[in-house]
Amino acid sequence: MGQGVKHLAVKALSDIACARLSEGMMVFWCGDRPIGDIIVREGRVDKSRIEHIDANFISEINVERETLVRPACSASVVICTRDRPAELRVCLSSLPQQTYPPGEIIVVDNASKDTRTREVALAAGVTYLREERPGLDIARNTGALRATGDIVAYTDDDVLLHPRWLERLVGAFDKPEIAAVTGLVLPAELETEAQRHFETYWGFNKGYKQKDVDAETFRSFRGRAFPAWDIGAGASMAFRREVFQNVGLFDERLDVGQAGCSGDSEYWYRLLAHGHTCRYAPSSVAFHFHRRTMEGLSNQIYYYMRGHAAALMVQHERTGIKANRLQAYYHLPRWYMGRVFRSVCAKTRADDLFLKEEIAGYLAGLRFYHNERRGK
Repeated sequence: MGQGVKHLAVKALSDIACARLSEGMMVFWCGDRPIGDIIVREGRVDKSRIEHIDANFISEINVERETLVRPACSASVVICTRDRPAELRVCLSSLPQQTYPPGEIIVVDNASKDTRTREVALAAGVTYLREERPGLDIARNTGALRATGDIVAYTDDDVLLHPRWLERLVGAFDKPEIAAVTGLVLPAELETEAQRHFETYWGFNKGYKQKDVDAETFRSFRGRAFPAWDIGAGASMAFRREVFQNVGLFDERLDVGQAGCSGDSEYWYRLLAHGHTCRYAPSSVAFHFHRRTMEGLSNQIYYYMRGHAAALMVQHERTGIKANRLQAYYHLPRWYMGRVFRSVCAKTRADDLFLKEEIAGYLAGLRFYHNERRGK
């Protein structure tokens, strides 16, 4: 496809999206495989991921779809949840539709205040575990230790799963060096301004091309903190069960209920530091229900940055790679200073809407880490 033809094709997709939407997101599919999207706000394209779509890409997708084989290994699905029985019920409802049924489904109740979570899990006929210590990574570890499948797949309670989610996620472990696989996470709805803002500036979507990140790529980031958060999202991830024995479990200081976030990306970082490969497989699709209110989104972003800052220090502690500490104490402060200066001297940009919460969360994350260290 020549550049001129490609430009016309991209423009045609943009025109279709704007003609059909005044606000929202249009996802383009090739069969049951998503290949791109356009976000429209006020009748105009606000963000698009379609520039990569050309004849070569479509050919690659067709080959990918034709060569897919049914996974040969067993899989356990772990859902960690706390005080969200309605959301859990919806998530569980999408698992019986899977084309590759899991060998077991484990719900880890992370210290819910009442019995509703247990009742939903038992009504669905899944394995129910109670974890009294609050913390998402604590709950993830409880699930990993109970799982019996060759592959341990994680999703969140506020997620709906495409029928081929597990088949494609487990099938992506087609090489022995691949220790972790993440999938594409799309929004389940974009009905509110908060949801549209999150998807535009903070979303889980890492693109529509499959990619592998190996130890060589990891080592090439000398002097810079490797962006492990770009590997995927914890709402759709899976691991070979054996890596928990070889590399250890999730760091229980991180993620929701503790530092606030980044327990998933710290673990991918650790796998890469140990010489393993992580794969992003966008053929495996999950749909996430974003926070509906600006207040909820504000709180979420605060804890995202709180967890991110703490994770940088945990990565330095575990690997000795100084770039993480340099990122936390030099590059991030300079970046935030530049954004503050820009917001003071110019019109505030949409991506700076929660700048105050970002900075507050970042500082709180460093404080959390050092307080935890002193408490040991």
